[in-house]
Amino acid sequence: MKSWIQRSLIGLTAATVVLGGLTACGSRGDHARGWSDERISEMRGKAIEKISDKLELNADQKAKLGVLADEMVASRTAFKGKSSDPRAEVKALVAGEKFDRAKAQALLDQKTQVVQDHGPKMFNALGDFYDSLTPAQQQQVREKMERRGRNWWGRG
Repeated sequence: MKSWIQRSLIGLTAATVVLGGLTACGSRGDHARGWSDERISEMRGKAIEKISDKLELNADQKAKLGVLADEMVASRTAFKGKSSDPRAEVKALVAGEKFDRAKAQALLDQKTQVVQDHGPKMFNALGDFYDSLTPAQQQQVREKMERRGRNWWGRG
């Protein structure tokens, strides 16, 4: 194949991939409404009930699962930050003629700090919950994790 044809095909393929990626990122579907506090609370409750039913948790275990869920919600909220539109923060990095490296580094530092602040609390809550499980329940969790994929706790 001639080199100019080859380069043209590679360029066309690259452009198609880039445009397809931008189109996929631009269409937000059902997520356009975002996650309200009520929706998060509703999903938290459903997840706790589903996991409690699958693992047959007692009241103490269910309480520890609730603490874990609270920590996860708090971490998510802190990571999201005060911005109502996290995409706007990223868009601001490329809004000018040049990529705003200083703002990107500040954003990275902010997100990293949130992970460092909330990560230990979340892992402690996860450890407390997991340690409260019976060996049979722990084995059930390991088996679910082993399957990974799409059928995590019946979602799919």
